Amino acid sequence: MAGTRRATTTASGPEFACPVSPVVDIVFSRWTTPVLWALHTYGRQRFVELERRIGTITPKVLTQRLRQLERDGLVVRTYHPEVPPRVEYEISELGLSLAPLFAHLTEWGTAHLGRVEEARRAYDADPSRPRP
Repeated sequence: MAGTRRATTTASGPEFACPVSPVVDIVFSRWTTPVLWALHTYGRQRFVELERRIGTITPKVLTQRLRQLERDGLVVRTYHPEVPPRVEYEISELGLSLAPLFAHLTEWGTAHLGRVEEARRAYDADPSRPRP
């Protein structure tokens, strides 16, 4: 009918276009996955242990990421009022619920990353592709 519109929702944004977007924002930001992986694999750790396991992360970024993960409920921070004070981090029950997701992604990577690399090489070698 002319002059009528389809009803649309007033909400917009990537989370409405793709329901996975909010999960990706929480779980797959730059340093979240290595932190969660280390805590899941090695259990409760102090800041310095976690920093050593991850390797290339700066203390400032690790602090920020741990605070965000604690805020999101994926990591539990335990403060021990000793002299000197001791703080430990561990993955929460909510964080552990991500383990099957990481396992599936690991399986996918093992099965398909070789094909991704082949596709990249073919793309980069194609003379018809624009060059930067």
